[in-house]
Formats: sequence, structure tokens, C-alpha cells
Amino acid sequence: MDQHSAIATPPAPILRRDYRPPAWRVPTIHLDVDLAAAETRVRARLEVERNAAEGALGGPLALDGAPGMVPSSVTVDGHVLDEGAWRIVDDQLLIDLPGAAHVVETDIAISPEKNTQLMGLYASGGLLCTQCEAEGFRRITFFPDRPDVLSRYTVKMTADRTLYPVLLANGDLVGEGDAGEGRHWAEWHDPFPKPCYLFAMVAGDLKANRDSFTTLSGRAVQLGIWVREADLPKTDHAMAALKASMAWDEQVYGREYDLGIFNIVAVADFNFGAMENKGLNIFNSRYILADPETATDADYDAIAGVVAHEYFHNWSGNRVTCRDWFQLSLKEGFTVFRDQEFSADQGSRAVKRIEDVRVLRAAQFPEDGGPLAHPIRPDSYLEISNFYTATIYNKGAEVIRMMHTMLGAEGFRRGTDLYFERNDGTAATCEDFVRAMEDANGADLTDFRRWYAQAGTPRVRATLEHEAGTATARLTLAQTVPATPGQPDKLPMPLPLRIALFGADSGTPIVAERVHVLGDEATEILFEGVDEPPVLSINRGFSAPVIVETNRSAADLAFLSAHDDDPFARFEAMQQLMVDTLVAAINGGQADEAAVVAAVRETLTDPALDAAFIGEAVLLPSESFLGDQLPVVDPSAVRRARDSLRKRLGRELEPEWRATYAATAANRFEYTPTAKGLRRLHSVALGYLDACGAADVPALALAQFEGADNMTDRQGALGVLANGLSGERETALAAFYDRYRNDALVLDKWFTTQAIAMREDTADAVERLARHPDFTLANPNRMRSLVGAFAANQYAFHAADGRGYRFVADMILAADTLNPQSAARLVPPLGRWRRFEPARSALMKAQLERIVATPGLSKDVFEQVSRSLA
Repeated sequence: MDQHSAIATPPAPILRRDYRPPAWRVPTIHLDVDLAAAETRVRARLEVERNAAEGALGGPLALDGAPGMVPSSVTVDGHVLDEGAWRIVDDQLLIDLPGAAHVVETDIAISPEKNTQLMGLYASGGLLCTQCEAEGFRRITFFPDRPDVLSRYTVKMTADRTLYPVLLANGDLVGEGDAGEGRHWAEWHDPFPKPCYLFAMVAGDLKANRDSFTTLSGRAVQLGIWVREADLPKTDHAMAALKASMAWDEQVYGREYDLGIFNIVAVADFNFGAMENKGLNIFNSRYILADPETATDADYDAIAGVVAHEYFHNWSGNRVTCRDWFQLSLKEGFTVFRDQEFSADQGSRAVKRIEDVRVLRAAQFPEDGGPLAHPIRPDSYLEISNFYTATIYNKGAEVIRMMHTMLGAEGFRRGTDLYFERNDGTAATCEDFVRAMEDANGADLTDFRRWYAQAGTPRVRATLEHEAGTATARLTLAQTVPATPGQPDKLPMPLPLRIALFGADSGTPIVAERVHVLGDEATEILFEGVDEPPVLSINRGFSAPVIVETNRSAADLAFLSAHDDDPFARFEAMQQLMVDTLVAAINGGQADEAAVVAAVRETLTDPALDAAFIGEAVLLPSESFLGDQLPVVDPSAVRRARDSLRKRLGRELEPEWRATYAATAANRFEYTPTAKGLRRLHSVALGYLDACGAADVPALALAQFEGADNMTDRQGALGVLANGLSGERETALAAFYDRYRNDALVLDKWFTTQAIAMREDTADAVERLARHPDFTLANPNRMRSLVGAFAANQYAFHAADGRGYRFVADMILAADTLNPQSAARLVPPLGRWRRFEPARSALMKAQLERIVATPGLSKDVFEQVSRSLA
């Protein structure tokens, strides 16, 4: 069936319980690829062996292909088969083969320039490049496209030398030469067996930032970051991050790189952030290119984190890969944890943890609480690309982190060593990882496996009572795991909670931190020798991905925001104080705004705190996060309450904000934790000055915008101006566009800044921007910069007349004809329709019903929308 033919009946789901080993293995594959944008010829030579493994599928050799793909010839053991000797069924090439081993050759033609889905081999700005995860290799040639078929690849690439002077593939370069008539060839060989989703090729006019790295065992590895020549100066940061991550993985996990070459290529059109193809990582340009003029501190941090993530996959994903796609979190959750820890070691560990938890709460908690909830090891899917989710990645990382907490750093390292030793060169499962942790530590993680099987975010109720007469304190803990689609009843989850008690009078710890694993529905913990009123610090460091409710008062939270010795817990106390105050205001109750003002003042003026931490701690929770705290979301009520508190903080602390703004102003660009913190706090202070309504703020912001020597300060000022109505706003937006109109990545920021603006006319602006000559749905970055950003703007997206919903639905339908993967990722904001007040809920549901009734809908979008309506 064609990708866009009408879906008359729902597609049959793929079930985890149906897994069986493949009927045939392919130990070796040779590809001869004649590259051109209009037509590429792919000749594949597969050495196949019947799989003797227990439970393996029987039947013919089944090679996956793409819709409409037909070989021009099929050869078995040197004999060309008549067309009657093979057949295409459901996009699979089926060949009946006797015996146990054969050599199968196919010859096909594909058109990269017509590939708008950006899966398989496609054209991007003069380059030819590939993306094969999850099921893109079948769009290049016929092959058993599943991760448990591991092969050694040899690839010969031939192309026009002028158009494609650089020819790259996985592994090591083993030969190159002239092919005559202005053409040339290169041959690459990867000695390590890998699944086809890790295959990669790139051809184009590229230049390399070259360097080298010497491993602990003394091997020299040649490094290259390949970009367009004009972008070479923007690659030094990525190269430094690559070398740092290689050293870190040796030091922390004992993992050396295993090939003689490691290449990275940056491309402009890419569905994902990056791809860990063996020895040839392909990156979205936004995660490679950086200089102070065009990249913010957040961009620099993201580049370092993503470069590390993809490099770490060389072991946690490549050398040990996934048996099937239900095990996706095996590689992604583990590797996200690894890149989070790497980034924490490179800068402020406290700020990094705050950032990671903020992302989890913004993306994964809503997913866990909505119609698209699924465990980190799902039981079924229609389209695997829909399961590259915050649950798989971010919650998966938290599950790994909990094992690290429970087993300790040394125990965790013993477990990973055993995991790599046992599974090197194989396709493994989540169970293999957990079993390695158990066996290496003599541990029993039977109940912990529930984290792999159950969806939903656990809620913990913590009640602390002090019995002054006996100098004891009693902590009662109770957990519930909410029902999620297909899982109405849940067992309690093992929750490692880091807990400490502070003395309300002394302001010092009176019970040292301990880790308590809450494994039952409820328990009590008795603390003795508690001679003064205690204040509870719980889930310190966010040791478990849960929602905690306590009986702590506003005074307790204010106390912890000033005295807790765990940085994350201190931040969390401030945030909880703000949340409690704002939720009370939204619900029409008593809101203790004065307590928030006092706590922010104390944090802002505490000389012991660094600027980066202050900049995070004094920020109000986002509107979307506040909405998540309510049983029914009214975006207008949320906006009113948050605006009110933000303005009060601005007015009452105006002298402090001005002093902070002045103190952080002399900060020329350096990429250091201290300088980043000062820049962050500088723009936060400007934002609060804007909230207080001071008349000079537009001029201050424009001066910052025009005088900035880095994108962080310029973008910070532009964001403040974009929220307002001043003439300086239009001046800055026009100047930004004129300055960066030819830099696609920076122009994305221009679109996003307007899409997230806190203005009444943002929906109007976004509709105009969608008609701008520089907007296109064909580039995933540009689509996300406008449509994705707008859908995350709670107040604007949820305009009472429903225009935001119509706009996003229109964009989904238009994008679906080009790139179903990207279109499907725009569905979840509409899919949360049950969470909103009745009028908006009905409008959101109507747009989902309009989408699902559209003829020719892709499987990607159909799955997301139909699950959202179920």
C-alpha cells in the first residue's frame, strides 16, 4: 500500500510478544552504489544463511523494501532469476531458497531528490546523505530491515567528482580512485557487525575540521567534522566536545573507540538531532555549528551534549544494539543518562540537573498523563517512529539513574562492565541490562522491572509529624500509580527517595541524607533524637521521577529555599512555593505572594550562590507546567495568575533587579560556567524589569540587543522586546532578520521568538509567518521553529476561538504529504484535549477528528491521532 493511500481499516499493530528470531541471517553485505540526485543505482550482494536459532521464523528469504520499489534483477548464486521465481508482497521481496546458505544479488534504482521524507538516501542542499533508523535502509535496497540482523558491510561509492568530491561511509577507507569521465570512487569497510539502521553514506562538496585522539591503549584515531567550507570556523566547539567525550568514556566507563576513523557530517535537512551510525555520525547542523555571533549558551551546551550522546552510542547502541524496537530505551535511556552525566561533569552539576528535570516535566510527565502514555518498553506500535518519545529517552534515563542511585557508582560500573562483556557484538534486550546489574552486584531487581512494564508517573504523599515530647519524627510515605491507557491497575513501583531533615530553629541538618526505597504502597519511617521542629527535604537531586505532595507549609518551603544543602532540593522548594501560590490564585483561594517575594529576594541577594543557580531558581514555573498541576486547565486563568505574580516580583524587587542587571552587564563572551551564569541572570533580571512596567526597559533591552557581542545576550534582549508593544520591538525584529536572513539556523530563532511571544496577537503573527517567504514545511528545523514552538505556547495556542488548533491541524495535514514523521510529532499538543476546559476541549477534539477523517493520511499521523481520540 502506498504511504499516502487512504487508510480504510486501522493498520494491524506490531506486538512485542510476537517477536521471533529472523529466518535468515546476513553475515556479509557488499553494496555498489552509483550516486546521483535524480537516480542512484544500488547493487547489493548479500551472503545469507538460514538461522538455526531456536524459535526462528521459517519460510522464504524476506527482504524489506519501500512502497513501489521493484528490483531490475534478482540473482541467486550467480544465476539470474526469472520474475516468476521471486515476488513482492506487502513491500517485501520474497525468494524461496532451498538449503542453508546462498549469495543473493539485487539491482534497483532510487531517486534521492524526490525523497521528502528524509528517510533512506535523500538530497539535502547539494549533498546526498542517509538516515536509516528506524526503518530507512529498506528505502535504499532490499534487506531484512530489523535490528537483530547484524552484518559486516563493504560499500563502494561512485559519483561525479565535481558534484560529490567527498565520499564517506561507515568504517575505514580501504580504497579510492578515478572512475573515468569525471567520476571517482571510494570503498569503505566496517569490520564490526551492525544492524542496517546504523548504515550511513554521505556524498558532497564538504570540507573537514581534522584532529586526532589517542586512546588509553595508545591507538591514534583520525577525527573529522565535515561541513560546507564556509561553516568550518563554527566546528571547533563540536570537535572539542568530541575529544572530551572520548576521554570521559574511557575514564568513567572504560570504553575505548574501536575504529581508526571517526567522522561527523552536518546536514541542514534532518528529522532528528543526530544519528550514531558506526564511525560516521550524521548530525542536524544545529547540533554542530556554533560561534558566539550565532549560537546561544544553550546551543553550545546542546551541541556538547548531543555530540557526546552520539559518540557514547558507539558502545551503548552500536557494539551492543537492540534485539527489536521495543527495546529502544535499552540504548537511548542508557545513553541519555551517560550524556547527562558527561555534561554535569563539564559544568555545573546542580544547574544541569535542574535543566534535565525541567525537560522531563515539560515533555514526559504530560506524555505519561495523556492518551499517548506508554512504558519505556512498549508492548505494541503501529509506526515505530512514533516511539522516539520523551518516555523512551528521558524517563528511560531516569530509570537508569535510579539503578545508579540504588547500586552506587561502583556497583553500577560493575554492572555496565558485565553488560558490555556479555553482549558485545549482539542484539540485546532491556532484560539483559537489568540482569547484568543484578549479577554484578548480587542484587534482586525483580520489582524494579515494573519500571519497564508500567506507564504513568507515580505520585508520592509524604507527611511528616514531629512528636516533641519523645524527640521523634514520623514520616509517612504513600504512593499511587495512576491508570493509563490499557493499564487500569498498577503495582507499586520501587522509588529510591533521598531524604534528609533540617532543624527549623538551627537551620542545619539534623538527620543526614539517606536513601529509602519505597517499594510498597505505604510505609512509615521513624527518626529519633529530633529535638527541634524538623523540615523535610525529600527526593533530593530528583532521585526518583515522581510527583511529590507533602504537608510542608509555605514557611517550610521558604526555609528550604534558603537553607537546604542540596542544590536541586533548594531549587525545588522555591519552585514548589511558587506553584502552590499560583495554583491557589488560579483556583480563587488565598495566594501568599508575599512569601514568594521574600524567598526570591533572599535567593537573589545571597552572595554564596552562583549566578547560574540564581537564574534558574528565581524563574516562575511555565504556564504549561502550572496547567499540569490542575485537574482542568483554563489557560486564561493560568496566564492571569502568573502575570500577576511576575509583575509583583518585578515591582517589589525592582531595586534588586536593577542592581543585578548592572552587576552582570560587563560580561564579554567566554564559554565558561561562570560567564554563562552571568549571561543567564542578566537576561532574567531584564525580564523581571520588563514585568514591573518600568518605562526605560525597552531602551535598555534595545541597547543590550545592539551592544551584545554574543547571541545569548542578543537573543535574551530580543525575547523581552518580542513580548511587548514598544517601537523598539519592531526595530529589533527587523534588525535581527536583516542581519541573519541568510543563516538558516539563526533565522529559526527569529521565527521561534515570535511564536512563543506572550502577546494577545501571537496567533495572528504566527499565521502571517507561515506565509513568509522564508518559511517552509520541507525543512524539519524550520517547521519546528514556528509550528512546534507555537504549539508549546500555552496561552496563544489555546486561543478561545480555536484558531490555534485549526492552524496546527492545517500544518499537520500539509506536512504529512511531505514528511509523516515530522507531521506526527505535532499531534501531541492537540492530543491533550481532555485536560482542558469544555469549550477548548471540544474545539481540540474537532480538529483531531478532522485530521483522522482526511483521505491519504500516513500511518504515522493516523496512529498518533487515533490514540489521542481513543
